[in-house]
Amino acid sequence: MNPYASHLGHRNARDVIASTPQELRRLADRIGPGHITDAPAPGKWSARDILCHLADSEIVFGFRLRQALAEDHHVIQPFDQERWARTYGTAGAEAALATFGILRSWNIALLQPLTPPQLAKRLTHPERGEMPFEAIVETMGGHDLNHVKQLQAIADNC
Repeated sequence: MNPYASHLGHRNARDVIASTPQELRRLADRIGPGHITDAPAPGKWSARDILCHLADSEIVFGFRLRQALAEDHHVIQPFDQERWARTYGTAGAEAALATFGILRSWNIALLQPLTPPQLAKRLTHPERGEMPFEAIVETMGGHDLNHVKQLQAIADNC
C-alpha cells in the first residue's frame, strides 16, 4: 500500500512532479516573508519547515531512485523526518525552494528516459513491502500534493 499515491487521484505523477516547483514558488510568494515561519498550529510545521522538508525529501528521493536503478532488488532506507526537521529553524525558505528546484530538475532528467522494464524493477520498502520502481515516482507526486495542500491552507489563512 502506497499512502502517498492516493493523493494523486487520476493525476499523472510525472505531471505533478514537473509542476511542483512552480506551485511551491507561487504559494511561498502568497504566504510571504512575514508569515513563512509562522506555524499554523502548535506542533505543526510552518511553510518554511514544509519547504525544507521537501528539499530534504528530494535528496532522499534522488538517492532512492538512483540506488534502485543501480542495484538488484534495492531495499529503501527510511528516514525519521521529525529528527531531520530539528535543523529547519536555522534554514531559509528561499534556500529550500532553490535546492528543491535544482534537485527536482536533476531527478526529472533521470526519470525522463526510463523504459517500462526499468519502471517495473522491483525494490523493497521496509515499512511498505515490495513494490515496483514506479511506486517511488508515484510517492514523489503524492508527497508533493500532500504538502502543496498544507501550504495552500497556510496561504489561505494569511
